Amino acid sequence: MSLLWNPWHGCKKYSEGCLHCYVFRIDGEISRDASLVRRNLSFDLPLRKSADGYKIKSGERVFTCLSSDFFLDTADVWRREAWSIIRLRPDLDFFIITKRILRFYESLPDDWGDGYPNVTIAVTCENQKRADERLPYFLSLPIAHKEIICEPLLDEIDLSPYLSPNIEGVTVGGESGEKARVCDFDWVLTIRDACFSAGVPFVFKQTGANFRKDGRLYSIPRREQAKQAERAGIDLS
Repeated sequence: MSLLWNPWHGCKKYSEGCLHCYVFRIDGEISRDASLVRRNLSFDLPLRKSADGYKIKSGERVFTCLSSDFFLDTADVWRREAWSIIRLRPDLDFFIITKRILRFYESLPDDWGDGYPNVTIAVTCENQKRADERLPYFLSLPIAHKEIICEPLLDEIDLSPYLSPNIEGVTVGGESGEKARVCDFDWVLTIRDACFSAGVPFVFKQTGANFRKDGRLYSIPRREQAKQAERAGIDLS
């Protein structure tokens, strides 16, 4: 099973993939400023207990900080405590997604060593420029479990120089929302083929709202985007 843990909320737009960020879009619908970063009341969620033990049961995957970026500089004041919570729950698999991998060393706990075995870090790359900027550095880092996420996929990306058995998975998806930029199925297949050649698992997560296939543009409702991706039948395990 998996669940969400957002120790803080809000972010600062960082690169091209952030233009139509879903956090800003959702906050805007309730007139909340997503650029104001604040610690959440659920900060200690992984440590909370009920009568029969921890509320988050052993073995679950915990998607961490999806309403922000775990390596956001504004959150430096809280991150050490968040790491301590992660350390106290070695029975959980914490999954951290970041665009800010270049802040890795200044954001680590003192006892990181070769990486916490219960932490997966996934770097997002929305285009070739960001892949070439982030992934060579990412591959050099002491992280026990590494993945790559190309979402929103904004252009064709050649991931082949960066794929190896050290990359445990690649996830691709298009952009959602009314202003979504186009995702082309050929771009998805380019990454899928690179993963196949390297023996790396691949998941096509969602088409996005504006999806192009064989030169034809389709408008895909939000509820159908993951279903249509699954129906493509191109995932690799």
